[in-house]
Amino acid sequence: MKRNDQSSIAEARAALVDAVLQRFFSLSKKRAAPLGAHYEHLWGLLERNTQGGKRFRPRMVMAAYEGLGGDDRDAAAYVGAAFELLHTALIVHDDVIDRDFVRRGIPNISGAYRDHAVDRGVSVEIAEHRGVSAAVIAGDLALFNAYRLIDKSGVGSPVRERLLDVLDEAMFTSAAGELIDVDFSIDPEMPLVDDILTMERLKTAVYSFESPLQAGAILAGAPESTVATLGEFGRDIGIAYQIVDDVLGVFGEEEATGKTTIGDLREGKRTVMIAFACSTPAWARLCELIGKPDLSLDEASEARLLLIECGARAFAEDLARGYANRALARLAEPHIPSALRDELHPVAETVLKRVR
Repeated sequence: MKRNDQSSIAEARAALVDAVLQRFFSLSKKRAAPLGAHYEHLWGLLERNTQGGKRFRPRMVMAAYEGLGGDDRDAAAYVGAAFELLHTALIVHDDVIDRDFVRRGIPNISGAYRDHAVDRGVSVEIAEHRGVSAAVIAGDLALFNAYRLIDKSGVGSPVRERLLDVLDEAMFTSAAGELIDVDFSIDPEMPLVDDILTMERLKTAVYSFESPLQAGAILAGAPESTVATLGEFGRDIGIAYQIVDDVLGVFGEEEATGKTTIGDLREGKRTVMIAFACSTPAWARLCELIGKPDLSLDEASEARLLLIECGARAFAEDLARGYANRALARLAEPHIPSALRDELHPVAETVLKRVR
């Protein structure tokens, strides 16, 4: 399939998902209006938090579904929108956990409510509490309604029940991964590489790759062997994707990633790269830099150089390539149709290109 064809197909699928989300938020805001302008405003901010993303999780649902011969694109769009709303819920709550008030360069829900309270003369401490309180409420609404979108997909039982189970597993494991990440942040000991990989799989790979792919396969009526293999592909490519994301969080171009490349260093984020560096002589100096809240630009440059010299960056990139190649090997299984391989090969290749 040519690149232009892939792009047009992806755009068409995203448009279907966008239409589902637009209808959902339009109805939700109408329901909220009689309950007060403030509640309607919260729904508007939640809607804004779903806009501008890559629709990556819906893409996984619809790629698996259509690659396995599914032709009810409206139903697939509802299932894809459910995973997008789950993603919104998780990032809203993640910002609360991380005490972040900005996302993609603009105030998130916490930040919008905090800033409004400050403008009205409320102290910063109380304003921040108001902000995170509103974000918890908004995240809860998004989480609950992700399940409702599955119900509204028009899919009959027992497929609907299986889809709900897959969505539930995605949420359940993501919560476990988030808790592990929280524990890592207060543990003075550096976790092992394998422990970080487990955390990243649970926190991100399951709900972003494994579960959406399996949901698309279940919706298409695929055999259990195909559903299982897609889960394995999603696990491996999801881990690879997150490893690369962590590398780009330190070495990426801010214009391309939309993220600062000093934030993870200041935070002391536990990543594969940092865990590897901890076992090298470079750690004697790196430990003075990693996690320093006021890390300067020059110190960040020094940290990056040390991460290269000690082999931590190369280790992480090699590990990501290994997982991506293992994911590609999953697609060679005889029960994976060629149409599905064509859908998913570009996903793995995108990950590989990010580390070349």
